[in-house]
Amino acid sequence: MQGIGIDAVDIERFRTALERTPQLRNRLFTSDELQSVSAKSDPTSSLAARFAVREATMKALGVGLGAFDLHDVSVTKLTSGQPTLRLEGRAKQLADARGITSWQVSISHTDSVAIAVVAAE
Repeated sequence: MQGIGIDAVDIERFRTALERTPQLRNRLFTSDELQSVSAKSDPTSSLAARFAVREATMKALGVGLGAFDLHDVSVTKLTSGQPTLRLEGRAKQLADARGITSWQVSISHTDSVAIAVVAAE
């Protein structure tokens, strides 16, 4: 194990931020991520969870906000529905420099909180 990170996001606070700043969706999420939640009547909890994954990834890498572009980390899903992590750019460089070769991701949410745990191996 090289690192572990956890993050929780208040869903209503995240909703307010998205409503107040509509361009925030495109600044935070990849087009693939936005497409993957587009069929949901309310994608806010899914987006909040994906944001929590980014924050948890920073913690697992031992870096803070600004160490990489938020688009450098994205969540995809296997056909089973299991979330997986995709790293590009500076995030991938940081992971490679630390010898990280695989990731484990767990995402969950209630009506009020989205949470993510990321383990770097």
